[in-house]
This record gives sequence, structure tokens and C-alpha cells, in this order.
Amino acid sequence: MTKAYIGVRLRRLREEHGLTQTALAKALDISSSYLNQIENNQRPLTVPVLLRINAHFGIDVQMFSDNDEAALVSGLRDMLVDIGHAPSSMAEVRAIASNMPELGRALLQLHGDYCDARERADMLAERLSEPDIVRLARLPHAGDQVRDYFNRRHNHVAELDHAAERLHQQVELSHGDVHRFLREHLLKAHGMTVTTSTGPSTASRGEHRFEAERQSVVLAPHLTPGQQAFQMAVELARLEHGETMDRLIADAGFDGDEQHRLARIGLGNYFAGALLMPYGPFLAAAEASGYDIEWLAQRFGVGFESVCHRLSTLQRPGAHGLPFCFIRVDRAGNVSKRHSATEFQFSRVGGSCPLWIVYEAFNQPGRVLTQIAAMPDGRHHFWISRQVSSGPSFHGSQRKTFAVSLGCELRHAQRLVYSRGLDLRPGNDATPIGPGCRVCDRHVCIQRAFPALSSASRADVAESRLSASGT
Repeated sequence: MTKAYIGVRLRRLREEHGLTQTALAKALDISSSYLNQIENNQRPLTVPVLLRINAHFGIDVQMFSDNDEAALVSGLRDMLVDIGHAPSSMAEVRAIASNMPELGRALLQLHGDYCDARERADMLAERLSEPDIVRLARLPHAGDQVRDYFNRRHNHVAELDHAAERLHQQVELSHGDVHRFLREHLLKAHGMTVTTSTGPSTASRGEHRFEAERQSVVLAPHLTPGQQAFQMAVELARLEHGETMDRLIADAGFDGDEQHRLARIGLGNYFAGALLMPYGPFLAAAEASGYDIEWLAQRFGVGFESVCHRLSTLQRPGAHGLPFCFIRVDRAGNVSKRHSATEFQFSRVGGSCPLWIVYEAFNQPGRVLTQIAAMPDGRHHFWISRQVSSGPSFHGSQRKTFAVSLGCELRHAQRLVYSRGLDLRPGNDATPIGPGCRVCDRHVCIQRAFPALSSASRADVAESRLSASGT
């Protein structure tokens, strides 16, 4: 642990518990003057004191994590660039992230609302020029709050992870029998039958549906045994861990019903993945195989995407896996999943970089592609990407196609089977990528779509949009 100056956070924690400096100093077995120096950022928070804080308050020490601060710094910088106020001093931004993280998150939430209103205004302006004006639906930004919640937890939900692992151990599940056990367990414990629909399935009907009047779960016929098990595990999460999920959602402080719905889906999916890939055995298999995604998919009877997502959740205190970030995109560049347990953060503005290997995966289906990528701030990451498809397979059917990518800091890449034979020294064969044109500082780039907001006026940006549209 590097020296951490987080006095404001410690002071807030003390005040939330109604303690004086003297009382907390006594509980931590340190002097009042030493505690005062820590709270005023005159002394760093050391590991021994951090462990005493954890023992006294029972908190997750991740609240003092450098990764949290790095994520907040990245978000605040993007926000300032987007509103035309490129930060003159990154030290000031880091001071906000380090000493006043709640204020920083509130600013990011306000900026998210601002982006929401700006995009709706742009859509309204376009629609007003059409002869038949239709009702404008609110653009879906509820998912940003839910993704931020998982990212704050480093994509690890200990309550559901432990519950899934306990169930897996209690019934001594073997990976080939999970779908059979879940079918029997839902019937015996909850009187719920599991059936498979007949005839071709359609995307509109989803992978499964719950029929309350019949107390039945109906699965799509194209699902593999592993996919069937995943869908049944989602229902089991609702039935047996609904209260836990409700509590987690309430504690998260989401704004509205849409966020609650998306969070419930995310937590249910998390439990399902944790049940099919229980933490201890999965982490051991991942380490032993060099994080071979395809081998892990075969070993646990799940898909490539499911393994990638599970690898991004292995952040249990005392038993960490590699800190990965995970992303899923479609051919149009829409990001439908993104989670990060690393200092790499996905930009909220400006889209993503076309030089990123995740987009090349669409051109080479079935192949696992790798890339060493250099960010504008000098950091290097190692990326693994592959195209994935899902859905029914019959004449005339349409399958969902995405590209998924898993990344880690370059210093961890030597532990991955995919890095064998590659020169992992920073700067060698690294592809320069960025967070998206609008917030990227690389002025010399063959793929730049329009000027960065940090170096162009609003008029320049508007002119580039008009030129791009041919008007």
C-alpha cells in the first residue's frame, strides 16, 4: 500500500459514528495529535492504522483504495473537458478525489444529468424539423448509475458470492449436473417447474420467462445446459436471496424504479455466475490455467462471455484474482456492458477508440485477439478480445453478435497464457489508443473523427458535426 492521505474520508467516517477525535484515537491506540495530523493530511494513513480502523468499524478497506481515487480522477477530468474547462492543474482534481470523494461523485452525477438533458435536446431539435413529430422517449441513462455502483464495489458483491459458494459446497455440485440440480431444487423447495418451450424461439421472448399463474419457468429451446443453469440460477436468486438484493439496492441509493430494475437484474446475474463458477474453485482453475478463457468455459460448462465477466469479479479481500476490466460492444460501438476493477476507466463522453482491438474482433470471428495498448497518460494495458454470438439457430433467425474484451495492466500480462511469446516491455509494439475523440489528447491520430473539446471551441465542434453530416 502506498502512502495514502485521506484525512477527510477518515474524519467523515468518525463523524458518522458520532465519535470525537479523542475517542477514536483511544480506540485505535494512537495519540490524539497523531489522529489530528492524519485527518488534516499532515501524516499518511498507514497499514497498521488501517487494519485497526477495519477491526473497529467493520468497514471494507476498499473505501481507502487508490483504484477508487484513480477512477474518480479520470471521471472528473473527462467531465471538466466535456464542459469546456480542461483542468489546469491535475493536483486540484486529485485533491477533490482524495479528500472529498462524495463531492466528486455528486459532480459526476450532475454531469450525467446534464449529458442526459443535452442529448434529449439534440434529439428534439432533429425531430422538430420532421413533418410528423413523434413522442420522444427518455434516453436510457439509468444504467450508468447501476454500472457505477458495481464499479465502486470493484465489481465484487461479497454477500451474493458467499451465498452462491455455500450452496455449491452444500450440495457438492459437479459442473455437468448444475442444470439438473437446479431443476430439481426449484421444484422441491419452491414448487416451481422448469420447462422448455417448443418451436422456434424469438429474441422478443427472451431466454426465459416466469409464468406466475403456473409457477413455471419456461426456457428457450436453443439454450445449452450451461445457459439453462444460468437462467434457473437467476430465478433462484430472486426466490432465495430477494431480501439481500433489496437491501443492497436500498443501500445503493438509486434514484428511481428503472435503476432498481436494472440493479436487480445485475445482482441476479451476478449470483447466477457465482453459482456456476464458485469463487474458490474458479480462481484456482484460472490461476492454474494462466487465465485460459476457453479452457475455463469448457471446465465450468459456460460461455466465453460468462467467463470474461466472472474474471472481472474476483476481488475478494485476501483472495484476489487479477484485476481485470471487462467490456462488451456491438458493431455500432454501443457499450452494453462495462465493469472495471482496475485503474482503467471507460469514458462517459466521446465514445471509444476505433483503434481498440475489441472492434477488430468483428473482422476475425472465432479468434482470440490480443493487444498491448498505450493510453495518453502513459499507462499500458494488455487486452484480450473475441466476437461472441447468442440466440436461436434456425432458418430466418437473427442472432445477437457482440465483441467482448478483457483487459489488465501490462505488468500483470505475464501471468496470462495469451501473452506467451510477446514482448511485454512498455513501448514495444504498443498501439496508442485513447478514451474517445472528444476527450483524447492525441492530436496526431489517423482515426480522429473530430477535434478534442480541450482544444476546440464549441463552434469548431458544431462545424465538424455539420461537415460530417454533409450539411
